[in-house]
Amino acid sequence: GDVQFIDYEYSGYNYLAYDIGNHFNEFAGVSDVDYSLYPDRQLQGQWLRSYLEAYKEFKGFGTEVTEKEVEILFIQVNQFALASHFFWGLWALIQAKYSTIDFDFLGYAIVRFNQYFKMKPEVTALKVP
Repeated sequence: GDVQFIDYEYSGYNYLAYDIGNHFNEFAGVSDVDYSLYPDRQLQGQWLRSYLEAYKEFKGFGTEVTEKEVEILFIQVNQFALASHFFWGLWALIQAKYSTIDFDFLGYAIVRFNQYFKMKPEVTALKVP
C-alpha cells in the first residue's frame, strides 16, 4: 500500500522542486528525447497536489492543499526544471570529452540546452501568486 521514492543520483541532496522538475524532464527520455512528453500544466497540477497532500499527511498537517500552494510549487518546479536542463547539459559536455561510454553526449547536451532556452521565456514569466 505504500510507495517510497529514493533518489540515489550522485547521492546528492537537492531542493525538492529540483528533484520534481528533473523528474518531469525525464518524462522525455534520454536516448530518444521527446519533450512533447513533458507533462502539461494539468498533469503537473494533479501530480503536485497529490504530492503535497501526501507530504502534509505524513507531517501531520492534514491533507488540505490550496490552489496557491499548488501554484507556488508549480512555479518552483518549472524554474528548477530549467536548472536541471542546464546542469545535465553541462554534465553531458564534460562526458563528451572524458567518457568512454558509447553515447552521443554532445548531441544530448545540445538537446538539453535547446530545451532550456525554449522553456526559459515562459518559465521566467511565471509570477508567484
